[in-house]
Amino acid sequence: MAEQNFVDYVKILFRSGKGGAGSVHFFRGPGVPKGGPDGGDGGRGGHIILKADPHEWTLLGLKYTKHIYAKDGQNGRGGLKTGSDGNDIIVKVPLGTVAKDAETGDVLLEITERDDEKILLPGGRGGKGNNFFKSATHQTPRYAQPGEDGIEQWVVLELKVLADVGLVGFPNAGKSTLLSAVSAAKPKIGDYPFTTLVPQLGIVEARPGKSFIMADIPGIIEGAHEGRGIGHRFLRHIERNSVLLFMIPADTDRSLQAEYDILVNELREFNPDLLDKPRLLAISKADLIDDDLEKMLRPTLPGNVEVIFISAVTGKNIQQLKDMLWAKLNSDA
Repeated sequence: MAEQNFVDYVKILFRSGKGGAGSVHFFRGPGVPKGGPDGGDGGRGGHIILKADPHEWTLLGLKYTKHIYAKDGQNGRGGLKTGSDGNDIIVKVPLGTVAKDAETGDVLLEITERDDEKILLPGGRGGKGNNFFKSATHQTPRYAQPGEDGIEQWVVLELKVLADVGLVGFPNAGKSTLLSAVSAAKPKIGDYPFTTLVPQLGIVEARPGKSFIMADIPGIIEGAHEGRGIGHRFLRHIERNSVLLFMIPADTDRSLQAEYDILVNELREFNPDLLDKPRLLAISKADLIDDDLEKMLRPTLPGNVEVIFISAVTGKNIQQLKDMLWAKLNSDA
């Protein structure tokens, strides 16, 4: 996925349609100079609707859109004719899209299923015509309702990548290399920080007939929860991952425990619920150490998470890792 084509945040002014006014009208015809009320109702204003588009992975199509307005409903007319409803505006968005009030940050709705189609802003109701108000005691009402106003609101659309397994680690932890080794995805790989600037998705076949989606997401740095580095843009993408695969390179300058603790703390500070997700720890780049050093490192590993040493370059323990991830994804625990 090209960096310039991946957009995960847009801010748009939406406005639903105003309802049409009810009609004040009285029937007139041959021999009927003073007929009863026959004013029709106004039509409903158009809704603003968000609809899932399973074929889209980005909000790129909305990047340069600043205003989206639905049509107003038409006024009612005589002869009990109801005004036409305003046309709804259907905005197609990728799975994982969250709509938020731009001012308060409150979540308005989320699009997470293939058949999701939800009203973001309802159109105003049409007003009742004077025919609605007639009664035995008031046979000639000379008033009708105006249509309800539509809703105008600045809305932020955020994309949170939907994946079964999310890779969590510092830049250069080997996440992109792993994804390219276990799937057909071809993320950019390089020996410098923030090689990955946008999420990359790959389908991993654990065993024949058993596959899952893995997401390589931009690496964390200390202070990411405060917005440092790629900050929140990274962290929100892992909120939708079912299992988190922490990755720490065997040649890290810090201790494995210290690096793991920093990663866990960044998730905790951003959203404590992330720590409730099942997790695994992979010590990557294990081809850079020998068996004796691996044995020396094992006592320094965190004791509250399953750990596996892997090498995406040599294939060391890659199948075992896929089996462990599949088991986590399909565990009832």
